[in-house]
Amino acid sequence: MSIDLTRIVKTYDIRGLVGSELTDEVVEALAAAFIDEIGAAGASVVVGHDMRDSSAGFTEAFTRGANARGANVVSIGLCSTDMTYFASGSLAMPSAMFTASHNPATYNGIKLSRAGAESLSLDTGLGSIRDRATRYLADGIPTVAAVGGFEERDVTAEYAGYLRGLVDLSSIRPLRVVVDAGNGMGGMTVPAVLGTAAGLAELPLEIIPMYFELDGTFPNHEANPLNPDNIVDLQKAVVHHKADVGLAFDGDADRCFVVDERGEPVTPSAVTAIVGLREIARVRSAGEKTVTVLHNLITSLIVPETIRAAGARPVRTTVGHSLIKKVMRETGAVFGGEHSAHYYFRDYWSADNGMLAAMHVLAEFGSQDKPLSEFAAEFSPYSQSGEINSRVDDVSAALERVRDAFTGRGAFDTLDGLTVSGGSLDNEALPPEPGERRNFWWLNVRASNTEPLLRLNVEGGTPELMAVIRDEALAVIRQNGTV
Repeated sequence: MSIDLTRIVKTYDIRGLVGSELTDEVVEALAAAFIDEIGAAGASVVVGHDMRDSSAGFTEAFTRGANARGANVVSIGLCSTDMTYFASGSLAMPSAMFTASHNPATYNGIKLSRAGAESLSLDTGLGSIRDRATRYLADGIPTVAAVGGFEERDVTAEYAGYLRGLVDLSSIRPLRVVVDAGNGMGGMTVPAVLGTAAGLAELPLEIIPMYFELDGTFPNHEANPLNPDNIVDLQKAVVHHKADVGLAFDGDADRCFVVDERGEPVTPSAVTAIVGLREIARVRSAGEKTVTVLHNLITSLIVPETIRAAGARPVRTTVGHSLIKKVMRETGAVFGGEHSAHYYFRDYWSADNGMLAAMHVLAEFGSQDKPLSEFAAEFSPYSQSGEINSRVDDVSAALERVRDAFTGRGAFDTLDGLTVSGGSLDNEALPPEPGERRNFWWLNVRASNTEPLLRLNVEGGTPELMAVIRDEALAVIRQNGTV
């Protein structure tokens, strides 16, 4: 069988169209290659899956491929991605999660981790797995003499109890919370963690559920809260129910987005700052002297300002969960946050967990009396454009045009794409208090890994300054008529 796996093996995971790109045969080959790559013959591997129609069948195919190469499969069944990280970390086993996250129903994929929830990327194993799987598809998968076994294990209650042990919500003020699970795995994890479905004590939370039915066809909207169109229902429901807060989870429930009582989004940068402060205070109280918090390069300036003001060290990273997890481990960072609502915790094997971030926000917000809009406002003092995509014929030429247009107007760096920082950011001295800077701007332009797209993010000290920089950068990027 000849198939081009470069189409589905991405930088951080495996993802493709069901039936044409991702098939049982492909999954079997990838499973066998994964076992070989991590040396898991004779050992056990955790496998979980989301609610997509193809996920359970792909789990069976993965089991066949893993067993053939001598690995035992521990199936945890229906779960969120962060539940597989919990199983991988607590059981010290490699893991595979079948999900396409926020992608439409026609897609599926696999997120692979070494033992301890250590993710694989193209440079740290996925590339080798792709190449070995290609050979297995062509020549067949050789079966070892001692084939692996299979067992089922439910870790839901252990997972929920572990999260409850990390964040105590028992003493917060009563909160009314609307949750949009988007027909994804949040429909299972929210009742377990924030409710009593896993046998835990009742919390002072009134949960108003939206789209909790597990349905991989996503009948109500795509399970991608990063797209503003997909949180409209939540925004209306929060206002209608006079709720204190709204939460939206993506399809595999590893990301969580927050809206305030007015139905307005609370930015992931604000969430990063709020959770970062809590984690800094927690480990400081336990005696840690040097504390590190990560943020990717397109989070708001308020994030490093807040971290520094708390006496901790902010470390700026590239975009991408596998890379950030690597830096989390290298630096010993207690927490990390991304603009895309991925939040990483040292106490969670440096893996990302949207539910845990939501619990931190509920704990901090529920420990004071202000409405969420007022409480979160101090963590959103600047103006951000959000990510704006432009399809271009020549990515390199467009990047060079941006470089030429902004040469001499700010500092350049190429950590991830091209970042230009201007205004008062030219001076390394930060203001005495976070959020006071106004005469600054930065822009970042990054190329897509999979499409001829440039992704633009801009922030400015004022909405007017942000708009000027944004419009100028877009005009330069799109000067040949591309959009």
